[in-house]
Amino acid sequence: MVLIVLANIAVFVYELGLTPRQTEIFFQSVGTIPVEIASGVDRFPAAPGPVYLTLLTSMFVHGGFMHIASNMLYLWVFGDNIEDVFGHLGFLAFYLVTGIAAGLTHVVVNVQSVIPSVGASGAVAGVLGAYMLLFPTASVRTLLFLPPFITVTRIAAAFLIGFWFLTQLVSGIASLDVQTQQTTGVAFWAHIGGFVAGVVVALVFRPSRPSQPSVSW
Repeated sequence: MVLIVLANIAVFVYELGLTPRQTEIFFQSVGTIPVEIASGVDRFPAAPGPVYLTLLTSMFVHGGFMHIASNMLYLWVFGDNIEDVFGHLGFLAFYLVTGIAAGLTHVVVNVQSVIPSVGASGAVAGVLGAYMLLFPTASVRTLLFLPPFITVTRIAAAFLIGFWFLTQLVSGIASLDVQTQQTTGVAFWAHIGGFVAGVVVALVFRPSRPSQPSVSW
């Protein structure tokens, strides 16, 4: 998992050195563009590899500091316990498979879109799905903002993740409206697809009795 985080950070540092125009070209080259995946035709011949490769490359590219920070935070908090279950190589395979499933779900729902999709959130959603299934009784320390107070409390991970998934599902259904699609930059269906893939993979390959998380956040 550490190598995945470092790879994401390295790519983001590279992005910081690009001009706005170079960033646009970079996103077009390595981001998942639904219409390209659906047709198999790359609209940008200068792309570094086959069009389907973007289902992988897009997982390591982010659109800003908060984008990468939030994804890596969730990966760091929940990913280590999933890695303990599957092992290092197993976790890498799990991460990539759920990320690809997330990208394909996004493509199916937005098949005519020419907007590149980037970010690790689909794969991270897969981690959340597996975590909710494998560690239903775990709890996480959560910052609660209750103006003017800020407090730290423990919340059941299943509730926290389940609530997040519900918001993604509601937002995803709402995004099926054409006007809504034009006003949001969030790939809700990638999150949904990644989450479901994470649950399915965990169901199929989970050990009979996964150990409880060694670290509580």
